Amino acid sequence: MAAVTSAFAPAKINLTLHVTGQRQDGYHLLDSLVAFADVGDVVRVHERVDAGLSLDVFGPKAQQVPTDCSNSVLQAAALMGQDGLAFDLEKNLPAQAGIGGGTSDAAAALRAVAELRGIDIPGGLEALGADVPVCAVARAARMSGIGEIVHPVLGFPRVWAVLVNPGVSVPTPKVFRALTSRNNAPMPKSLPNWQSVPALMSWLDAQRNDLQEAAVSVEPMIGLVLEALTAVTPRPPVRMSGSGATCFALFESAGIARSAARKLSQQHPDWWVVDCELS
Repeated sequence: MAAVTSAFAPAKINLTLHVTGQRQDGYHLLDSLVAFADVGDVVRVHERVDAGLSLDVFGPKAQQVPTDCSNSVLQAAALMGQDGLAFDLEKNLPAQAGIGGGTSDAAAALRAVAELRGIDIPGGLEALGADVPVCAVARAARMSGIGEIVHPVLGFPRVWAVLVNPGVSVPTPKVFRALTSRNNAPMPKSLPNWQSVPALMSWLDAQRNDLQEAAVSVEPMIGLVLEALTAVTPRPPVRMSGSGATCFALFESAGIARSAARKLSQQHPDWWVVDCELS
């Protein structure tokens, strides 16, 4: 049996997302604190007996995920100049959800192929998507520029979250078009050394997701999700991740997060609701 290499593709959570400008080529400049959940997709790869690339997608969120060259997993293999590979993608994260499903899959594919064939991951990962460089790091980090500047954050506290997606797709270009301001303040130049979850929460209270208001105007269901999360959260922040529609709340313990997720699942059985740990 051919050797199989697998890589985890964790959900990417934008704890903050400040839109700080727009370049002449249309790309927006961002400043974002990103963390990664212990829930996500799984990418597996093994050698094919013939040339070409193939992809099989399965799992609870596999419906409507493309298996042709438009899929980010195959695009990652192409960026590495690799051929003769068969991929399996276990899809657990909702698509177009603001939690980096496709870009985290691409980053996981890069790691898996690099391990399988003993090669290095190339530079220029932003060509696959703005979030791919930070997803390649897959740990708490500050992302800036158009996504190509990534600085890992040391000492990120152990924090739990509940993620909620109402099952609606929110096209990112449409959200950016709805922005009323594209030149907003970045995060502070230096990030604190958070000693506790309450310290992190207090700091996050003063930060923003500049896409949230625009996304709610595009898809009002996001506003309902934010209200539902607020109702089960001991304290803020409650915020949208990325360009939506997934929203999150933070918690000081796994038990409180689990209880909140259970309550939300009972109230909204048609929503995707998970509790998780961020790092």
